[in-house]
Amino acid sequence: MTFTPRTLLPSALIGVFLAGAGCSATASVSPAKYEKMNCAELNNAVGDTATDISRTAIARGKVANTSVPNWLLGGERVKTAVANRETARIERLQQQQQAIVATRKQRCPSAP
Repeated sequence: MTFTPRTLLPSALIGVFLAGAGCSATASVSPAKYEKMNCAELNNAVGDTATDISRTAIARGKVANTSVPNWLLGGERVKTAVANRETARIERLQQQQQAIVATRKQRCPSAP
């Protein structure tokens, strides 16, 4: 059996989708860890979380806009599953950011 670019493409696409799906795991939101941070650390945490949200949204957009060939069985289903995982990750990051902002409002007098 010879491998041509057409036979390698389905495997490559599925591999890319599965690799992207594995990168979406995050830890649960734990407000207790933010209680130990000072104001500067809380500000940095808000910025880091915002960066993660943006990065994840860009990745989700790339996956959602990927054109899957009709002959690749299950490709659309995989694409939808990966996009849904990225959406769930964004929601978890937003919850985390809300917990950080709430802690920052309580502890830092100049916080907006």
